Amino acid sequence: MHKTVGIPRGMFYYDYYFLWKKFFNNLDVEVIVSTKTNKEILDAGIFNCVDEACLPVKVFHGHVEYLKDKVDYLFIPKFISLYKMEYCCPKHLGLPDMIKHSIEGLPEIITPVINLRKSNKSLKKSILYTGKYFINSNYKILKAYDKAFKEFVEYNELLDQGIVSLNAIEFDSLNMRPNTFSENHEMNILLLGHSYNIYDDYINMNIANKLKRNGIGLITAEMIKEEIARQYATQLSKRMFWTHGQRIVGSAFYLIEKGMIDGIIYISAFGCGLDSVLMDLVERKARQYKVPFTLLTIDEQTGEAGINTRIEAFVDMLKWRDNHEDNISTYG
Repeated sequence: MHKTVGIPRGMFYYDYYFLWKKFFNNLDVEVIVSTKTNKEILDAGIFNCVDEACLPVKVFHGHVEYLKDKVDYLFIPKFISLYKMEYCCPKHLGLPDMIKHSIEGLPEIITPVINLRKSNKSLKKSILYTGKYFINSNYKILKAYDKAFKEFVEYNELLDQGIVSLNAIEFDSLNMRPNTFSENHEMNILLLGHSYNIYDDYINMNIANKLKRNGIGLITAEMIKEEIARQYATQLSKRMFWTHGQRIVGSAFYLIEKGMIDGIIYISAFGCGLDSVLMDLVERKARQYKVPFTLLTIDEQTGEAGINTRIEAFVDMLKWRDNHEDNISTYG
């Protein structure tokens, strides 16, 4: 492999890394991923990013700083829309430009535009744009992507069935993302929020493993089939035009109505405009079905002691409520 592409371990990395890695490998390109988030990466992100940005964006800047001198190219797509008449959060759209204007000494950045708002036709153009950095054959580029996408679909099907460990794609937050909840656990909790908040152990202070050590089964929105989540999201009075908002709200509605969870912990980055809407919708549904709900807001100043106290109190409340059914309010 003659060329190297760096993929920062942040934002949509947690959703599409498997696809990107397979695509570049099929083009005989080596993929280098930044190390897991740590204090040095967070500090570098804070230093290089504007103060007003949310925590995940600052963390992403830190991962770019880590990679910039280690690769030939950086891969930072500009996500506008993933479905017809839907949009991604504006921070995904502006991320490549923020990086270019915030960090010096960058290698060349590959920035395909992903905009499927009207149709999927533009996707082919974005694939060819990316592939031609390494090979001048439309046929070979499209073939490499088709093969990668097929494996990506198969991989996600295995995730839904609980067969493949996240370690296969360098994740270990939940060890086994799908189906970690079951009747064998004392209780099951929905760990809800954007993937880059849920699966980054450092910024959420390893909440998944804290819960698992308490014998709690975990489930996330990514474990629910997309078509199910979209179906339940249609309960909203108006169509939600944020793609990942549909996934979060629809998955929560489904699990709440089916009685599959004992409580919900929503992890939100401070100042997230989308979350301010999404968590309110989920909390209203949880109240309706008397499912305990708590919000954990994180930023670069969040202390682990405070998070630990909140988690312990929430779990204790769930256990007490289970032992004294109907004798303690869902919300105190």
